[in-house]
Amino acid sequence: MSEVAITLFQGRVGDHNNLAIPGAKSLAAVLSERLGAGAVVVGTPAPALNLGWRAELDAAMPALRALAAQLDQVLARRAKPLTASSRCAASLATLPVVARHRPDACVVWFDAHADLNTPSTTDSGYLGGMALSGPAGMWESGLGAGLALPDIVLVGQRALDPAELQLIASGAVTHVPPGAGLAERLRTAVAGRPVYIHLDCDVLNPGIVPTDYVHENGLSLPELRDTCAVLAESEVIGLEIAEFQNAWEEGGEPVSPAPLIAALGPVLEALR
Repeated sequence: MSEVAITLFQGRVGDHNNLAIPGAKSLAAVLSERLGAGAVVVGTPAPALNLGWRAELDAAMPALRALAAQLDQVLARRAKPLTASSRCAASLATLPVVARHRPDACVVWFDAHADLNTPSTTDSGYLGGMALSGPAGMWESGLGAGLALPDIVLVGQRALDPAELQLIASGAVTHVPPGAGLAERLRTAVAGRPVYIHLDCDVLNPGIVPTDYVHENGLSLPELRDTCAVLAESEVIGLEIAEFQNAWEEGGEPVSPAPLIAALGPVLEALR
């Protein structure tokens, strides 16, 4: 069996509210119980800034560098990284490390968004909307790059900006939109390659788990499980989960991530 190394990222990184940091903590608790492994904590909770991408990145940089160092150690000892993260922007730190250690792998990016905007194309100025483009070398984040565009498989996107649509239309990246035959289409896109999986919880249909963004026509939990079963046919290098908020609103009753983690079962078993 492989060593599964659980990392809990507790840093602030482009947060709009204060729900994802405790959400990541609850994810790590359930994952640790399921896998019988403790979590290494990186970063310190802090209130959301809700500022533009540059200020958010500067504030998050120490924690992001620590996250990159932690993932580097995990992959260097050939363990399988399992990261419970607050926001997608933490991938600015993780994906360049994955690309360096495993250039043979593809990154499977479950998300309602492509997160392939850059400082020159973003309309919102949101750091999370650049979480994948930085590792792909489309702008300089200060955290490295190395992820090749053909090694990106987008899954479940339905809120795409013009520059992202153009990138998909060019064939530079592969897009597997939601809909009938999703799992089989994903199998074709992955084509047997090793996979590193990123899950933004807003890839799911609204109302399943609390997330910052809400977009209709997302995946159901059974559809997520079916895609995980397909991905488990490949070598699963690692998994990171982001954007799970621990309540529907600040001060609300906590929501358990257990149903979400159950749907990820095939991938979690493949990590062992």
